Amino acid sequence: MSSMNLEGRTKNELLYVGFNQDYGCFACGTDTGFFVCNCDPLKERFRKDFENGGIGIVEMLFKCNILALVGRGKNPRFPPNKVMIWDDYQNKCLAELEFKAEVKAVKLRRDRIVVVLENKVYIYNFADLKLVGQIDTASNPRGLCSLCPSNNVLAVPGIKAGSVHIENYDLHTTTIINAHTSGLSQLALNRDGNQLATTSEKGTLIRIFSCEDGTRLKELRRGADKADIYSLAFNADSTALCLSSDKGTIHIFGLTNAQRQQQVDKNTVNKQSSLSFMKDILPSYFSSEWSAAQFHVPEPHAVSTFFFIFHFYNCE
Repeated sequence: MSSMNLEGRTKNELLYVGFNQDYGCFACGTDTGFFVCNCDPLKERFRKDFENGGIGIVEMLFKCNILALVGRGKNPRFPPNKVMIWDDYQNKCLAELEFKAEVKAVKLRRDRIVVVLENKVYIYNFADLKLVGQIDTASNPRGLCSLCPSNNVLAVPGIKAGSVHIENYDLHTTTIINAHTSGLSQLALNRDGNQLATTSEKGTLIRIFSCEDGTRLKELRRGADKADIYSLAFNADSTALCLSSDKGTIHIFGLTNAQRQQQVDKNTVNKQSSLSFMKDILPSYFSSEWSAAQFHVPEPHAVSTFFFIFHFYNCE
């Protein structure tokens, strides 16, 4: 997941930050509007300020002028139960979608709009805003959802806590993965939509699954103590995964086998216990793989990708 709702978490006016589909830009929602920045080089692309309210979700459609906006904050610019399709060239809303409950997240593709409520996900055709599908979920206050920008694959929480519902609309298949015994804290698809990464509310383990048949491909360990996971992201070729949490540490894991990791870069080899050779008789903890690299950030609220790390600083 490459976005974060910051309402109630920071003392400054920042309510939301999220990357676009290719991680080339990020958008921020504030108490007075929103702005969009380019990642490389880092510079502001455009900004929109409103006189009367905040924006709590700003979902971009690659680098085009169309965005999905949801009001939030102490004085929302738009109702929190509406998704506004905003054209920044024309400086106006082109359409809106209204719901009976607060919108938790919005994801865009060129052909789809996905709207996440706490217990339901709605899928619309972008061209005519026709409802083409809906999925019931377990309680999802974080608005967890991952929409593959290349292949038509959608991952959302399942009805059972800790499970994931994957829809492949190209292949017309549905896969249910029982990823964790406790509720989900994050989920993320890779660029091709054939792998899924998940973490639970405990925040100790990261599991990688095949989206085709639900097979568990890998299990990684962040640590032994509980943590709130803020973001997960694959790199472009799915050979590594990065993670941020409330511990203020960014973890980077290698996803290929150890021999292949050493051939590519010795620094991408995940760490293992010195007793891992006895994994068949010892508890699973001793066969765990820890991150190949990690570093600390000054402020723990962070969204991480392999192109950019965004920190949130509390302003007094």
